[in-house]
Amino acid sequence: QRLEAIQSMEELGSGFYLAMHDLEIRGAGEVLGENQSGDMQEVGFQMYVDMINLAVRALKRGEEPDFEAPLTLGIEVNLHLPALLPTDYCGDVHERLSLYKRLSAAETAEALDTLHEEIIDRFGKLPEAAQALLDTHRLRVMGKALGVAKIDAHAESITLQFGPRVPFEPYAIIDLVQKNKHIKLAGQDKLRITGSSPDLAARVGNTRAALRLLARTAQLEVAA
Repeated sequence: QRLEAIQSMEELGSGFYLAMHDLEIRGAGEVLGENQSGDMQEVGFQMYVDMINLAVRALKRGEEPDFEAPLTLGIEVNLHLPALLPTDYCGDVHERLSLYKRLSAAETAEALDTLHEEIIDRFGKLPEAAQALLDTHRLRVMGKALGVAKIDAHAESITLQFGPRVPFEPYAIIDLVQKNKHIKLAGQDKLRITGSSPDLAARVGNTRAALRLLARTAQLEVAA
């Protein structure tokens, strides 16, 4: 298998891909141990790297890595509108997959701004579905900073569902509900914001306004 991989890599710059093939064949081994091979095929290269990054970040914080925790604590955002890069806008499937991955990996508003500019520069003005995709990731970044696990934005209401850990005291939510008649508790971990959001701009604007209001009440800073 290793000889076949070497034979297939004849182009300039193939060294990195050859190393990845070799890693997949023989396994990764131990980072801090003596074993020189492991079960890479059972895990996969990307998942292995993600596991290492999570463990390193935990150790830097002085914590014991939690190997039972999920690899990603993602936030689900559903605007109930198409959110994608249309094929007639970005025709290459590999390019679309690469951009989807880069958008998902962006953790700051600044990183999304940079990607936004790059996409417009390469493919032109964003169609509505692509704009919805960018807006979805902007709301993801805002919501994640507030401990939101799910954003569900309909035409008549917006629901924010919180994860197990929120970066503020529960009284902030109670205060928010008491001072705003259009915001109500919908169970132990959900807020429902009523109001008309007939199109993408209104839906995104109302969701962003609700997140900003929650951030002000909790005295936290989030990306605009």
